[in-house]
Amino acid sequence: MRTKILTVDDSKTVRMIVRKVFKPYDCEILEAGDGAEGLTVAAGSPPDLILLDVTMPVMDGVEMLTKLKADPRLKAIPVLMLTAEGGRDHVLKIAKIGIRDYIIKPFKDEVLIEKAKRIVELKPFAESAPKAHSSLDPLEILVVEDKPAIVQLIQDGLKHTSWKIHGVSTLSAATEFCSGVKPDLVLVSLLLPGEAAFNLFRTLRAGAETKQTPILGLIVRTETAVRETALKMGFTDIVTKPIDMAALEARMAKLMNLDMSSRYFEAQKDVLVIKLPEVRGSAVLAEAGNYMKGKLAESVDNGIGKAIVDLQHVKSLEMELLQFLVHTRQACVDLGLLIAFVGNAVIISECKGFEDTRSWSFYESMDDAKSGLNKTTQDSRQVAAV
Repeated sequence: MRTKILTVDDSKTVRMIVRKVFKPYDCEILEAGDGAEGLTVAAGSPPDLILLDVTMPVMDGVEMLTKLKADPRLKAIPVLMLTAEGGRDHVLKIAKIGIRDYIIKPFKDEVLIEKAKRIVELKPFAESAPKAHSSLDPLEILVVEDKPAIVQLIQDGLKHTSWKIHGVSTLSAATEFCSGVKPDLVLVSLLLPGEAAFNLFRTLRAGAETKQTPILGLIVRTETAVRETALKMGFTDIVTKPIDMAALEARMAKLMNLDMSSRYFEAQKDVLVIKLPEVRGSAVLAEAGNYMKGKLAESVDNGIGKAIVDLQHVKSLEMELLQFLVHTRQACVDLGLLIAFVGNAVIISECKGFEDTRSWSFYESMDDAKSGLNKTTQDSRQVAAV
């Protein structure tokens, strides 16, 4: 299992540094901005180690530590205390409450790693571990389906990708294809004549190069018995017809370890552009949301201080999209990123109708948004200078 580390600090900068320090290791980093939030996070997902700041608003480190050690479920979690140079003596006085070690801020990366290694196991990511494909890689997708309309639907639905979609209709054709080309993913109709789909599954799983290939079964929703048989046999997943192409693409990308973040995020000099495609849905918003925190933190780490959400191709503001935008804006605010929105007349009008969005800064073009953010930055510098 991955080592889970909770960092509790009111400084976003410190939390970001911690996340960066542990990036080379197989760790899950949880975050909290004060002691009260830290207790909540620890109770919901108990970490293997807590990095706890002493001085924080709402609930400081001492109070959190005291409550932590009083909770039978949490008291065994080791704590590494963080403190400023002037707080060393204070930390030594509270050490009897129960801390494993302490570290003086500002700290060096190697010091934090060294002290953490004394408490928990830190495994570097294996160099041999499979790397995520690029979204531009021409991956090989095999569709085994005897209904040409379904093959065409999948090919049309994925034509905007760089994937090569190959369609065959029989077991023999699929076997012949796989003997010459190693597919990155296979979709096969479970209703092919006889046991063709299941025989193909056995053949691929027996092959040295295809035993790990994701294999998705295609089935109509009402064929529950066939579906259960495929899942018990070991099919990677089941796709039901009619096919939701946006959901299928997101699922395929995840199974192929494909980094799709470039579909939604693009760094343009000093601005991070967050763009949403015209074809959306729950799967697309969930996929973009999964990349959000990491891409924003990476941008700040690279010196980018501005973000623009591009909604020019969005035709209507559904509630799921509204929630996504509110979350995105708050994430930018939390990290200190200036944010602006670009939208068409419909989106701008609809946003004005919601209390959460009516005060947002909207522009009609990317150039206008960049100019507006630059002006805001200049104004802020002038105020700071005064």
